[in-house]
Amino acid sequence: MGGTVARVARTWLVVLGVAAGASLLLPAAPAAAHNSLTGSDPQNGARLAAAPKRIELRFLATPKEATTKVTVTGPDNVAAAGGAPTFAGKRVSVPFQPGAAGLYIVTYQLASDDGHPVKGEIRFTLTTGTPAEPPSASAAPGSATPTTAPASTAAGSPSAGSPSPASPSPAAAGDDDGGTGWLWTVVPVVVLGLLLVGALVLRRRATRR
Repeated sequence: MGGTVARVARTWLVVLGVAAGASLLLPAAPAAAHNSLTGSDPQNGARLAAAPKRIELRFLATPKEATTKVTVTGPDNVAAAGGAPTFAGKRVSVPFQPGAAGLYIVTYQLASDDGHPVKGEIRFTLTTGTPAEPPSASAAPGSATPTTAPASTAAGSPSAGSPSPASPSPAAAGDDDGGTGWLWTVVPVVVLGLLLVGALVLRRRATRR
């Protein structure tokens, strides 16, 4: 009798142990089907003085190219991904195209083996921005812009190359007295002649006496 009870007890202990082990393993099966991020380069929250050439994400399971999306945005929500992501096992890399200094956000979205979508993001700060682009040749310094024509060349005024009106000559100015200018030369001569004639006449009379 005692041996039978002992065998029954041992059997139940084995059954309970198997049931307990199964209960511990069953929740782990669905969890293993979910993918998740295990690391990144740069790390989340990093502050960088030099921009990396690529951004790398590492996952628990191999991501599928068809269902994996990665975006990179910089300050003012400007896109900073330099191309499409590349896949190598459990790693996904994206070319990085840096812009202004500031916060950069890398977002990812992929599907797990059970179809459950996985989303997340990492953030890092770039402390130095890219240098400004050099000015183009069309905007080179020293290029003069057209200026407004001077007032002397405005409509209705004589152009710079046209001759100026001729100023009146002295002879023309003398004709403005109505043609009487010759009197000022002849009258003194006549008066002087009359004075000489009068003086001669008076002298002859004085001699005759």
